[in-house]
Amino acid sequence: MLGRAARRRWREGCARQVWLWRHAGAWRGQGGAPYSLLVPSDEVTINYRHGLPVITLTLPTRSERCQFTVKPMVTTVGAFLQDVQREDRGIERAEALATDGNKVSDATLMEVLLMNDFKLVINNKAYSVSPPVKDKLSSEHATEVEDIKSLVHRLFVALHLEDHQIRKERELLQKLDCLKEELLPLEQMKARIMDSADAKTSRLLWVGLALMSTQGGALAWLTWWVYSWDIMEPVTYFITYGSAMAFYAYFVLTKQDYIYPDAKDRQFLHYFYRKSKKQHFNVERYNKLKEDLAEAEELLRRLRQPLHLRLPIQEISDKD
Repeated sequence: MLGRAARRRWREGCARQVWLWRHAGAWRGQGGAPYSLLVPSDEVTINYRHGLPVITLTLPTRSERCQFTVKPMVTTVGAFLQDVQREDRGIERAEALATDGNKVSDATLMEVLLMNDFKLVINNKAYSVSPPVKDKLSSEHATEVEDIKSLVHRLFVALHLEDHQIRKERELLQKLDCLKEELLPLEQMKARIMDSADAKTSRLLWVGLALMSTQGGALAWLTWWVYSWDIMEPVTYFITYGSAMAFYAYFVLTKQDYIYPDAKDRQFLHYFYRKSKKQHFNVERYNKLKEDLAEAEELLRRLRQPLHLRLPIQEISDKD
């Protein structure tokens, strides 16, 4: 025979099972998420301590209460849920839902989440959470807080800006030294190649002048000493026409007019690249190093501006 206390516990257990069965059936009849039961709201509490919200909840594996202090303006919902999962490795699922059942994004700040009621889902349990209403700051108090934040920011900049600029300047100077050291052999090789290409271009120009002088002398000799002008006139016509065809062919091939400075530069580049290929001079690497050097020098110049260093212009000039 069961005692009176045992019978009372048995009746309470049956009643609790019936209530859970009815509650689960009613829950399945709704359109929300199929969680096993809705834990009362006092299982997850939120209190403010020193101006920061402290979320207290029960860890499912260890069955103990744990407090999480969050920074609402910095901490996101995803970071808070990760902290909960790191505290209890038995939590396989943790997410925050709005009151209408929609999932709250992990990128949402906790400050936004704590403005309204929400549901905290851990594994297969949904906890209804009602954040306490935080007293709103008055306009004067809010202005004072903003002034304090601005003052702290200015103090931080004043204390750390000089160290940051010195460290950045040292890094840029080291980068400049490395680039100049790497460019030095390339500059020497480039100077030799340019001298060789310039010499060949100059020789080509003098050869062209010599050929034109020889051609003019030969035509004059044939006209006055060997033949007459009646015979040499068609010859000079075809020579002129051939020259015009040569200039037109130059335009067809290069898409440029035959202008002597441009033609000289084109021939110089032709000799330069051909000589670079023979001596294994990497032109692309050289151009990339020159661009990096110019960029580093520009950054260093901007870093040393008087407005950045808060120094007079004459001190900057002396330093440079």
